[in-house]
Amino acid sequence: MRWAEGFIAVDWGTTNRRAYLLDTSGRCSNEFEDSKGVLSVGSGGFPAAVEEIRKKLGDQPMLLAGMVGSNRGWKDAPYVPCPAGIDDLVGKLVWVGEREAIVPGVSYVGEGRADVMRGEEVQLLGAVAAGLVEPDALVCHPGTHNKWAELRCGGIRKFQTIMTGELFSLLKEHSILSDLLGGEVDVNDTFCAAARYAINNEALPAELFSVRANVILGQAKKEDAASYMSGLLIGTDVRIGLRVPTSSNIVVIGRPELTRLYAAAIAQTDRTAVELDGEKCFVAGITEIAKRMR
Repeated sequence: MRWAEGFIAVDWGTTNRRAYLLDTSGRCSNEFEDSKGVLSVGSGGFPAAVEEIRKKLGDQPMLLAGMVGSNRGWKDAPYVPCPAGIDDLVGKLVWVGEREAIVPGVSYVGEGRADVMRGEEVQLLGAVAAGLVEPDALVCHPGTHNKWAELRCGGIRKFQTIMTGELFSLLKEHSILSDLLGGEVDVNDTFCAAARYAINNEALPAELFSVRANVILGQAKKEDAASYMSGLLIGTDVRIGLRVPTSSNIVVIGRPELTRLYAAAIAQTDRTAVELDGEKCFVAGITEIAKRMR
């Protein structure tokens, strides 16, 4: 079967899924997104969930990536170890049926630590395949669990995960700061000042409580608290990510509402960040995988 003649690509995460109907050039003619992530699919429910996608987009072969290949998903697709390129992913595709294949994630073990990703690898390598990112680059992929990936010769050499998005969510929903963090997060002077402070200092645990104290004592406005907290967390994230020495611009891939925050924080280090749309990078990566399938 020639996948590059047309197929459905699915980016299936923990809480959401997005599916695209793609032609041979990678052009998307139809798509949809919903909240039916892998955790919403009951035991034995994936065949029906897949047929639901086909009812919306057509009876085409399907290439899936993300948490659908985890032990909570349809079928476990073992991780490909770093260094990993697109050909490595193609060589380890996991077939569920005659017309459904799952892209494996990528793992890293080294420097006394271990790490894994699922879904981000398609976007990272897709950006390289599309010529949007140089073969040697430092890439930031913000999300619930942000990734800093070092690319070498067009492949993922190593990466590190930072739970910035989840930390913000936990503080917002389950901490003494909850009543302060309901406002919008904006790229403003408050956000940039907090990011700059966090980049230049290693005092995050102490600074978290200061968000509350500053509001109580009239040193800060309640409506600025969410932006300040986000700046502290993302600034700390950037400080960790930029430990990797690089002379090139930093590329930030993801949803625009997140990439703009990271680009603003990176700018506090007098570095330039190039923002790329994660959806476009995913389509580019999944299309390149389909082209190389035999």
